[in-house]
Amino acid sequence: MTASPPTSRPETGLLRVRVQPRARRSLVQGWRDTALHVRVTAAPADGEANRAVTALLARIFGVPASSIALVSGAKSRDKLFRVGQLSLADLRARLPEAAE
Repeated sequence: MTASPPTSRPETGLLRVRVQPRARRSLVQGWRDTALHVRVTAAPADGEANRAVTALLARIFGVPASSIALVSGAKSRDKLFRVGQLSLADLRARLPEAAE
């Protein structure tokens, strides 16, 4: 009997995001160390900021919002997202140069 491949995804597929809620406008500031820094206009109440970050990431990376999952950090400024089946290298390549 052969063992089935592990179902967990590699850690490299996780996107670290640092969020500033209640900003004047929603935008991607760029990479700082290993985290993508973003600003969203939404307040950090009732998951509004998390939904705003999800929508922003979907728009920036060109994927449906339904393919983005918040893995950890729902009540923190530092969050981990999984963006579809994309690796961290894929995400960095998709980020517009203006946000770098």
